[in-house]
Amino acid sequence: MDYKRILIKISGESLSKEKNSEYDLDFIMDICLQIKKIKAMGIEISIVIGGGNFWRGVEGEKIGVDRATSDYIGMIATIMNALFIQSILEKLELETRVQSALNLSEVCEPYIRRRAIRHLEKGRIVIFASGTGNPYFTTDTAAALRASEINAEVVLKGTNVDGVYSEDPKINKDAKLLKSITYTDFLVKNLKALDPTAISLSRETNIPVIVFNIKNKDSIIKALKHEQGTIIKGG
Repeated sequence: MDYKRILIKISGESLSKEKNSEYDLDFIMDICLQIKKIKAMGIEISIVIGGGNFWRGVEGEKIGVDRATSDYIGMIATIMNALFIQSILEKLELETRVQSALNLSEVCEPYIRRRAIRHLEKGRIVIFASGTGNPYFTTDTAAALRASEINAEVVLKGTNVDGVYSEDPKINKDAKLLKSITYTDFLVKNLKALDPTAISLSRETNIPVIVFNIKNKDSIIKALKHEQGTIIKGG
């Protein structure tokens, strides 16, 4: 399928080297070069980036930080990642704007739906930072929300597994990688590839989600062409 406007969800954890928060520069450059190739196809690109390489709200709770505060710390982490990715994309001569759901006007624009759409129409890449701007909501949900607001045709969810499995592969080694699954089946089976709130919203707005392993070679381009990953849609 040919898409005209997409949203790419990149986890914060994927941006770092194993077991520390140092940026994996080779991986990040590869991702940005893929984005440049996709842009050359005439596709409008928006991005939501997580902050898990610096901070995870749920993990903060475990050390005594209240959940709302912990989630806000995580939102700030996403802004740092967004600004870093913006810098790399601009070195590749791609016009890029960062829009934040939290007000940080010195370094990025506030999120304004109409302005974001206008940027996309002008050929700019838009990075949405700080999630939804609200605690208790994940960046997966932010991706589904922003996709619906800007009328994206698909969400590409980059993760560290090859797609959605019939069961948790860490528990059951016989779990099967699914080529496709409906929104409803994903929710009923309580699968863990991404936040169920994001899937519920995607079902309501009828925007398909492709879950794929972002660490694979040419991962985003292959997912875009339906050559890897699991597509969640319909029903």
